[in-house]
Amino acid sequence: MNRISWHQYFMAQTHLIALRSTCERLTVGATIVRDKRIIAGGYNGSVSGSAHCVDEGCYVIDGHCVRTIHAEMNAILQCAKFGVATDNSEIYVTHFPCLQCCKSIIQAGIVKVYYAKDYKNHPYAIELFEEASVKTEHVPLDAAALDLVRNLE
Repeated sequence: MNRISWHQYFMAQTHLIALRSTCERLTVGATIVRDKRIIAGGYNGSVSGSAHCVDEGCYVIDGHCVRTIHAEMNAILQCAKFGVATDNSEIYVTHFPCLQCCKSIIQAGIVKVYYAKDYKNHPYAIELFEEASVKTEHVPLDAAALDLVRNLE
C-alpha cells in the first residue's frame, strides 16, 4: 500500500470537515496546518447557536447568504477562541477563498493557501495574495485518496 502525500492527507481532511457544512448552496471545508500538524478546522454554516440553512433555508441578501460564516473564517476564529497562533501556518480549502476570507487569511499570518477547486477566483483576492506574498496552489483531491478512505469501510 502506498501512503498518500501530506497534501492529499490534509486535503482529504478538509473534504471530511466540509461534510459538517449546514449550507445548502455550497459545501466548504478548511484546515489550518502548521509544521505538518492540524491546528484547526472549519466548515461553512451558521454561527454557533443560530438557525441552520438546512433547517430554515438560506437568508439571502444581494445574492449572498448572510446567515453563513465561511469555512476559512470559522477555522481562523477557532484558533482565536482557543489561543492558537496562526502565524506562518498554511490553510487547505475545498474552494478558492472569497475576497473577505482572502483578507482574513492575510491578516492571520497564513503564508500558503492550498485549494482543491476554483470558485469565483476574484482578481483582487489574487492580487492581494500576491502583494502579501501568500502563495496559492491548486491541489485537487486525488481519486486515490478517496479510494483509500472508501476501502477502509
